[in-house]
Amino acid sequence: MLDYRRVLAENVKTARKALDLSQESLALEADIDRTYVSGIERGRRNPSLTMIAKLAERLKTTPAALLTPPES
Repeated sequence: MLDYRRVLAENVKTARKALDLSQESLALEADIDRTYVSGIERGRRNPSLTMIAKLAERLKTTPAALLTPPES
């Protein structure tokens, strides 16, 4: 079974870096703690759909894109 926490982790990190954002700046924009962003990027957190939508908006993407496995 696909591990969506890992998919989300990789996609959030990739999107954040593509926008040249630090974890701190993303956290401030999403109104969450930097350690929460770090936990998501390490696959340790299981964010709600609302949080995924909020992150997607800040990362200028869609929730679906954040949950889509990268092409091999």
